[in-house]
Amino acid sequence: MFPLESVRLPGEDLPLRIFEPRYSALVRDCLAGDREFGVVLIEAGREVGGGDRRLDVGTLAHVVEADDQGDGRYRILCEMRGRIRVERWHDDEPYPRASVEPWPDEPGRAVSGADIEDVENRVMAVFERLADSQDKVLPPKRELLGEPEPGDDAGKRLYALAARVPMGQADRYSVLAAPSAADRLEALSEAVETLTAMIEFELDAPTAED
Repeated sequence: MFPLESVRLPGEDLPLRIFEPRYSALVRDCLAGDREFGVVLIEAGREVGGGDRRLDVGTLAHVVEADDQGDGRYRILCEMRGRIRVERWHDDEPYPRASVEPWPDEPGRAVSGADIEDVENRVMAVFERLADSQDKVLPPKRELLGEPEPGDDAGKRLYALAARVPMGQADRYSVLAAPSAADRLEALSEAVETLTAMIEFELDAPTAED
């Protein structure tokens, strides 16, 4: 397990520079095996040195590139895949370890294309507000928000959309930990609403020149 100070969503890339001895050992073991490890958010504490407090919902990382730089240092690139849930934490020696289970989306209310389009439009409105404030022209919606990959369901599309929204870690974790696609839609909608309010407040705030 690799606790981080940021939430990683399924479908994202995760580049890592490894130098701490315990995580060097983790990478060596992963490269000698299935090349996978779990990533969870640190609720309190730091990544380096241990003593952190971790949340129990995370994502499975698969190492797709690895550069052994010697002396226990690595640069690796991972693809974030399925969501996982920690059943039990084990002793941290030689590195953080846990028993985990896959956590696919649970059944829930169906999420329609119109539901997703509504959130996309609200995200685009945020980007357009920022662009207008800086007299810039936005790239096309497709470039900013991407498009669903063939075979993607609503849950995966919502992960991909959330990855492109500049939200805080607490909001990202709410998206990750939402049990169903419908719950994820609600969590993402709330995050976009919060982001919109923050941006409007900052743009409307008086400046020293006012």
